[in-house]
Amino acid sequence: MMQLIEELWFLKRDLLSDDYDRALERLAQEVPMTIHAVPSGTKVWSWTVPEKWTCHEAYIETLDGRRLLDYANHPLHVVSYSLPFEGEVSRDELLAHLHVHATNPDAIPYVFKYYQRDWGLCATQTLRDALTDEKYRVVIRSEFTPGSLKIGEVYIPGQRPENFVLAAHLDHPAMVNDDLSGVVVGVEVARRLLAAAAGGEKPYYGVRLLIFPETQGSIAYLSQHEDEIPNMLGGLFLEMLGNDAPHALQQSFQPLSAPDRALVNALAGHEPGAYVGGFRTVIDNDERQFNAPGVRVPMLSLSRVVNPHLPTSRFAPYPEYHSSLDTPAIVSHTRLEQSVELVLELIQAFQHNRYVVNHFKGEVFASGYGLWVDYKSDAAGHKRRFEIMDRCDGTRRVADIADELHISFQDVWQVIALLIEKGLVSLSDTPQPTDPHSGGSHLP
Repeated sequence: MMQLIEELWFLKRDLLSDDYDRALERLAQEVPMTIHAVPSGTKVWSWTVPEKWTCHEAYIETLDGRRLLDYANHPLHVVSYSLPFEGEVSRDELLAHLHVHATNPDAIPYVFKYYQRDWGLCATQTLRDALTDEKYRVVIRSEFTPGSLKIGEVYIPGQRPENFVLAAHLDHPAMVNDDLSGVVVGVEVARRLLAAAAGGEKPYYGVRLLIFPETQGSIAYLSQHEDEIPNMLGGLFLEMLGNDAPHALQQSFQPLSAPDRALVNALAGHEPGAYVGGFRTVIDNDERQFNAPGVRVPMLSLSRVVNPHLPTSRFAPYPEYHSSLDTPAIVSHTRLEQSVELVLELIQAFQHNRYVVNHFKGEVFASGYGLWVDYKSDAAGHKRRFEIMDRCDGTRRVADIADELHISFQDVWQVIALLIEKGLVSLSDTPQPTDPHSGGSHLP
């Protein structure tokens, strides 16, 4: 994963750009990928796909030719989608178009203006403070041309047509944690799921990985694949997964949905104490588009956030966010691998989170099935096993049982897996109530 990051991070991965396309094509060498292209000018619901933007050269220099800022040194020196400009400007006019980082004087900020047409440059506060001449020469040689918004799709077929969506965004030039880290984690998860499927472990539900430019990419994909939306049962947006911070899970717009319950309870089992926040309280990214009206796919998001409980975390989730300091130095293979393992466990919970239907009546003769837990040596384990079996009546999903008992998804699944092995229960996509008083008993 770190090798991919080293290869791709400094590319000029603007929304529609040649370097974005190069990065996506490189990822397609890692896993079988379909690349969708949506041309500039295409109406995608209420949005319009913009033109491709290319910046050939940009700099600020003194009138005697001393260069102070050069796009060739760092892609963030130019506002993404800046208009071209060339000429002498006053210091005041230059400062009105020169952006700096809000908190770090040595960072170049990431600024984009896709729909607000103007010219702009970005610099460190230190450089800005050193601009004391009355006039400067500014050159921005950029152009807008017809292009295509590119979306990468990797699909791992399941036993059923319904699927779980993983997503990450590939744009943001010369930055790593936001969100190249999420991209490489998603690709590695897809690689492992594909390998498992090739070895005979076909998932129950399919898994779809989408890699696109932020916001416009998810809207473009969904608008062009509306027929797929009903089969998207849930999802997880992968964002900022390499920095030194604990995992934070943001719930979907429907916090009581089956995917929410499964993932929240599975996170509790994998990483006790990890932060869980409501929709739009931890980060704001493409999970918004999947949760939006007319779509309503319950997509959660997984990230690493320094102080996820603070309202400001949505806009400043880590110190290097949206700046030239977001480099490979702030991410690690260990943290990326931890995130891969967590995502795989969350997907597994989603796959298992079906209704548990009993094939037994009355309390199970536990010792006869090798299920007895001695209450003298393990009173809590004894109680938990019977509490779980009490709730296997065709009306509850695995996560519902975990919720009721205030235990992790993994603790419940461990018992359910044993019951399945003994032929005492099975899983169903739909409720199968076995209580004869419900009028719908499915027991013989």
